[in-house]
Parts: sequence; structure tokens; C-alpha cells
Amino acid sequence: MATTEISQERLNKAAYILKAVAHPVRLAILELLNLNEKMGVLEICNALNCEQSLMSHHLINLKLKGILGSTRDGLNVYYWLKEKEVIKLIKCIEDCNCTM
Repeated sequence: MATTEISQERLNKAAYILKAVAHPVRLAILELLNLNEKMGVLEICNALNCEQSLMSHHLINLKLKGILGSTRDGLNVYYWLKEKEVIKLIKCIEDCNCTM
């Protein structure tokens, strides 16, 4: 029987990313920003029909985890998908034959 070394660092990174995106609103934000290069908070709120306070909470969380980038222009904050590879994760989960 072959033994395979399990990388704790790799597993920790995967768990960190999965926890960061594990919410329907956060997944919707990622998909929306994958389709649009950069969007303001109000644009994202309108597209996802969500309150600004809740949206800001999710956007800040994703930014702190390094998944989103942001820039401020006066009173407006614009977000973009910094780690585009995370979209592959969403696609992989969509393709999974797991049942709910």
C-alpha cells in the first residue's frame, strides 16, 4: 500500500478559502465580479437585490481574505476579483454530483 504525505499547509489554505466563500451571497458576488471587471458597492447591491450594510460586510470579508481587491473614488468603493482562480472552485462544485 502506497503512502502519500498529506500537506497540512495545503489543507489549511484550502479550508481558509472554502470558509471565506461559503455563503450564497459571497458566491454570488464572486460570480458577478467574474462577469464584470470592477463594480461599485451600490451596483453590486442592485444586481443582487441586497441591502448595502449586508453587502459591505460580505465585501469586506472577501477583501480581508485576499480574494477581492478594492479602490476608493471619493465616496464610492469599487471592488474587483483579485483571485480569479476561485471561480474554478465554484465551477468544480457545480459539476460535483453530490446530493443535497
